[in-house]
Amino acid sequence: MPYIPHTSEERDAMLKAVGVSTLDELFADIAPDLRPKAFLPEEGMTEQEVRNKCERLAGKNAQTLSFLGAGYYDHGIPSAVDALSGQSAFVTAYTPYQAECSQGTLQAIYEFQTAVARLLDMDCANASLYDGGSALFEACTMCVRQARNRKKVVVDEGVNPIWRKMLATYSRNLPMEIVVVPHKNGAPDKEALKAAIDADTAGVVVQNPNFFGVVADYADIFEAAKNAKALSVIAVNPVMQSVLKTPGAMGADIAVAEGQSLGLPLNFGGPYLGLMACKKAMVRQMPGRLVGRTQDKEGRTGYVLTLQAREQHIRRAKATSNICSNQSLCALRSLVHLSLLGPDGLVDVAENSIARAHEVAERLAAIPGVQLLNDQPYANEVALLLPVSASAAVSRCMNSAHHTVPGYPAGRAYQGMENVLIVACTEKQSSASVETLARDLARAIADVRADEAYKARG
Repeated sequence: MPYIPHTSEERDAMLKAVGVSTLDELFADIAPDLRPKAFLPEEGMTEQEVRNKCERLAGKNAQTLSFLGAGYYDHGIPSAVDALSGQSAFVTAYTPYQAECSQGTLQAIYEFQTAVARLLDMDCANASLYDGGSALFEACTMCVRQARNRKKVVVDEGVNPIWRKMLATYSRNLPMEIVVVPHKNGAPDKEALKAAIDADTAGVVVQNPNFFGVVADYADIFEAAKNAKALSVIAVNPVMQSVLKTPGAMGADIAVAEGQSLGLPLNFGGPYLGLMACKKAMVRQMPGRLVGRTQDKEGRTGYVLTLQAREQHIRRAKATSNICSNQSLCALRSLVHLSLLGPDGLVDVAENSIARAHEVAERLAAIPGVQLLNDQPYANEVALLLPVSASAAVSRCMNSAHHTVPGYPAGRAYQGMENVLIVACTEKQSSASVETLARDLARAIADVRADEAYKARG
C-alpha cells in the first residue's frame, strides 16, 4: 500500500501554488453529487486497519472459472517475469523510438526482435506494435504499398472479428478494398479464398488457428497468392507456433500476432503488444521501430535504430506508417517470458493447452445435444454446437456457484451461429475444472431448455 507523506502545511502550499485555497475549490468543476464523500474510509484509521478493511472488501470478489479465449489467453506467468522486467535499469528518460535511448533498452529490443523472428520462422521482426489488431492493419497496408496499384485485400472470415473490425475502421478512408471470404462451418474455405485472388489483389489474410480454433496449412493459399503476384499475411497464436507449422514454413510474406499470451496478464483488456515479422524483401515496408546491431570504429558492438523511414524523421508524408513508438515494456516482459521458458518450456505450455482442449471437447460432447461444430483439427480452442442459445447458456453458467465462463458465444460476431460456443484452454486448467465446466454447462443447457418450454406453453 503506497504511503502519501504530505502534511497539512504541504497540501496548503500546493493548493496555493495552483491558485486555490481549499480542496473544495480545487474540485469546483465536479458536480457536488459526483465528488467523493471523503478521501479516507474512516477518520483515524491506522495503516493496518485500512489494509485489513481493503482485504475484507477484496474477499467479497467472486472467483471465476474461465474458459474464455477469443484471441486473449490466461497463461501462467513465472514470478521472475515481474522481478526482472520491473528492474529500474529498464527505465529510461527517453521513449523507445528516440535514438538517444540507452544501449540496454536497444539491446533488449534487438533480442526481442530476434526471439519473435525465430518463433515465427521469418527473416525480420520489428520492435512491436500496439496490439494484434493494429499489427494486422499495418500488414495489410504493407501489402498495398508493396503492390503499388493494387488495392484489394482478401480476408478470411475466420480471422478474429475484433481485428477485422479494427481493419475496417482504420482503412475506411484509405485506398484499400477489404473483401471478406465467408468461412465454411468454422473452417477456412480454401477454394473460395483462391477464387477471390485476382489481378487487383494486393494481399490475402488468414489466421492459424482461426477464431474457431481450427488449425490449417495455408501453403497452397500462399502459393496461389504468389502466382497472382499478391502477398500473404497470416495471424497466429504465438504460443501455438512452438508446435504448429510456422508462417515461414508455409511461405507467408508477413506474420502478425497478439503477444499478450507471452508473459502479459489479461489486465481487463490491455496494455498488450502486437508482433510483426516478415521476409527480408519486405523489411523496408515494415512500420514502427527496428533495432539493428553494428560495430563502432573500435570494433565494439553497438545497437542502433535503423531503416527509419518514419514521419518524424526523414520521410514525412512518404513514411511507411504513423506508428512512432512500440510497446517496449510489454515487449520486454515477453522477451523475459520466452527466455525463461525456452523452446522446451513453450512446447510444454502449448501441448498441455492443446491436451486440455481435447479433454474439454470430449467431455462436453458427451452432454446430450452438444457436438463439435466440425471435424477439423484444432489446437487450444474448439467450437461446439449447443442445442440452445450459447449466450443464454453462458449467462446461466456465470450465475452458477462457480461463476463459470464456459467460452465465447460465436453469435456475437457471426450471424447464424447463435448456438455455437468457442471454448479455450490453457495449461492453467485442470481435470477438476473441466468436470466443473461440464456440470455447469449441462445444468445451464437444461435450465435454458426448461425456460424455452415454459415460454412455448404460453
